[in-house]
Amino acid sequence: MGMAKKGIAGLVLGAVGVVFGDIGTSPLYAIQAVFSPIGQHLEASQDNVYGIISLVIWSVIMVVSLKYIAFVMHADNKGEGGIIALVAMVKSTTLGVRSKWFFIFLGLIGIALFYGDSAITPAISVLSAVEGLKVVNPDLASFVLPLTFGILTFLFVIQRFGTKMIGRMFGPVMAVWFITIALGGLWQIMQHPNILIALSPLSAIEFFINQPGVAFVAMGAVVLSVTGAEALYADMGHFGRAPIARAWFWLVFPALALCYMGQGALLIISPDSATSSFILLFPEGVQIPVIILATLATLIASQSVISGAFSLTRQAIHLNFLPKMLVKHTSEREVGQIYLPFINGALFVAVILLVLVFGSSAKLANAYGIAVSGTLAIDTILFMVVARSLWRKSFGYVALFALAFLSLDLLFVTANLSKVLHGGLFPLIFAGLVFLVIHTWIKGQKIVSEERGKMEAPLDNFVEFIRVAKPPITRVPGYAVYISHHPGLTPLALHSTVEELHELHEKVVIVYVDITNEARVSQDERAKFDSLGYDDGISYLSLSFGFSDTPDIPKTLESLRHLSPELDFDPAHVSYFISLSKVVPTNRHNLALWRKTLYAVMARNALSQSDYYRLPTNRTVEMRTLIEV
Repeated sequence: MGMAKKGIAGLVLGAVGVVFGDIGTSPLYAIQAVFSPIGQHLEASQDNVYGIISLVIWSVIMVVSLKYIAFVMHADNKGEGGIIALVAMVKSTTLGVRSKWFFIFLGLIGIALFYGDSAITPAISVLSAVEGLKVVNPDLASFVLPLTFGILTFLFVIQRFGTKMIGRMFGPVMAVWFITIALGGLWQIMQHPNILIALSPLSAIEFFINQPGVAFVAMGAVVLSVTGAEALYADMGHFGRAPIARAWFWLVFPALALCYMGQGALLIISPDSATSSFILLFPEGVQIPVIILATLATLIASQSVISGAFSLTRQAIHLNFLPKMLVKHTSEREVGQIYLPFINGALFVAVILLVLVFGSSAKLANAYGIAVSGTLAIDTILFMVVARSLWRKSFGYVALFALAFLSLDLLFVTANLSKVLHGGLFPLIFAGLVFLVIHTWIKGQKIVSEERGKMEAPLDNFVEFIRVAKPPITRVPGYAVYISHHPGLTPLALHSTVEELHELHEKVVIVYVDITNEARVSQDERAKFDSLGYDDGISYLSLSFGFSDTPDIPKTLESLRHLSPELDFDPAHVSYFISLSKVVPTNRHNLALWRKTLYAVMARNALSQSDYYRLPTNRTVEMRTLIEV
């Protein structure tokens, strides 16, 4: 019992460090964005402050406590959460083809927005922490940008080495962070206890009734208080729903509520503190230590978002939404600790450009809201689709959910539309480019698959041809494994071996890999073997993996040696054959030539299937086939 409690406590502490970094550092810039003179300026009057702080607290309650923890986190895909898990669940519904693909494309837009979020989070969080130096000493203002660049460069450089050592600090550092911001908020609340009025939802409702236009515009910045809410759902597979919920209700939410109310109390006492309301929560003597702690907290928040981008990309690759990329595992024990060089480099360039172009966290806040609100709304819509079409929930249930949560999400989205010309265009352009890449890859892969399918004969027919071929096909000693692209069809590499070399190994296993819509596939459900009904040494093996699994064919074959005498061989000493596509753009098919060219470039630079399936380089033969698209 004691060990169980210790294990739960460890998961709760881990969740505090990994899951809540983004939302936990929102107080650095959220209130500042509402009352900042940049964009829509709002006077820090008592009524305004009470209304805004109440909107912030109740937005956090509605989005995090109710929508995600009480509802959305029950939509787990074999324990995994996040927008990819939702998209995969939508693919499993019984919706019509057009409806299903509409919601899948909506999910792809959400994925694209997540990448925009992944670029903005490190930029705005680190910059907002370092900007505290200007409050302590205005003469240090010139050091803010260089120091921000240095910290961000360090953050992205260390990704290749893994984050095991730093990861151990995540929980304790963030726990100290939340206690610190809670104490800072409590100190200011004691100076103006009436701020506790903001805890009542009536304050938010009255603010909307009395000043609807002002409140609507303010919601565009209020949404920044729920940045990182998606992380609760996305990281569910690492910690589980219960530890995340406990960490939220025991520590994170009380600390955030106290911090936001403390900033509200400070603004009422000193309206001029609007541009630095967070750092001024604390007495001068501790501001420097708080800035150092804030910088560490923002590094952790940024690290969590970058790791999330790595995980999301790997899942998208497995579901064939993106080209195959190099994935390096940075830990022998932790399967989830991975590093993708291309994504790391692309995010680094985007983050540095953001800091250079915007120059301050206040200006960056305008860009941030659209990415956050868009992702929140898409999560809600996909959850409603899953609840109705997969779980068969009543129409009333879905309608009430939409009334309570989708209406709030759409309010956030529409409030942020006014920011498009004030920096909000960046995440839309960024997400648009990512979506273009994803959609082009999906369309190109569909065309290539159709063209390849026309060239591959039914497997039964091909096996029969080998049996009756005149002169007989020469059978050479040893085992050969052919990787198939389509179930029931003959791999093109097998075509080439027989038709061009007129020979074949004595034992041949054709392996087809299926990436399912489930996050993980158990070992018991991994394989289906078929001897094909002939005593000619040719057999068929279908392997199923989840989108969070790692498809390692040799390792899987080793675990299946007991399944059949045909599979009782050493995977390290067989020959692997794989057919690769050399894509040539043409005027055929319903896809613009420039998009076909983009697809061809992606296909040419993608990780080879032999590396993707972890086949031994010295025993793998890659045979290229010309495919016109």
